[in-house]
Amino acid sequence: MMQPKGLIFDCDGTLADTMPMHWRAWQVVAQKYKLHFPQDRFYSLGGVPSKDILKMLADEQGVTLDHVAAGHEKENTYLPYLSQVQPVHAVVEIAKANHGKIPMAVASGGSQPIINQVLEHLKIRHLFDAVVTSEMVKRQKPAPDIFLEAARRIGVDPQFCRAYEDTDLGLQAIRSAGMEAVDVRTLRAK
Repeated sequence: MMQPKGLIFDCDGTLADTMPMHWRAWQVVAQKYKLHFPQDRFYSLGGVPSKDILKMLADEQGVTLDHVAAGHEKENTYLPYLSQVQPVHAVVEIAKANHGKIPMAVASGGSQPIINQVLEHLKIRHLFDAVVTSEMVKRQKPAPDIFLEAARRIGVDPQFCRAYEDTDLGLQAIRSAGMEAVDVRTLRAK
């Protein structure tokens, strides 16, 4: 592994153990709109914004809905669970150990208000020089755009960045950005 000049972290499932709470919120919204959304598919779409998932599910299942409004609804359904979010200690410790030594950013498919609330709740927002979320790029994971934007904002060439992710789509995005990819699922298993 190279000695990176910048570190970039996904948030949900990487820095923060949020996925079980997101799953609960998704169950409520999927039931309301009569969408079939099994848990394995939910996890396979980690990093994809809620509105995009809702549009995909609605199109596939022939359901008519305002995917943007339903996406906001899903985020609002998630908010009461925020107080239950715990850090992914192995990954947060990496961020803490590198704070002030090299530039760091968060690159998340979540929304800016929610991701900032999660980082503040965990008391780690101050560790990061930039927080890039789904609203700040046109193409979402597995496209590399969010990681490239994070690298740009911390002023580090992508080839000198190491990025941390917990999903296959996110890891694909990191590799497409030309960065070193770390699958945090291997860190969490330790």
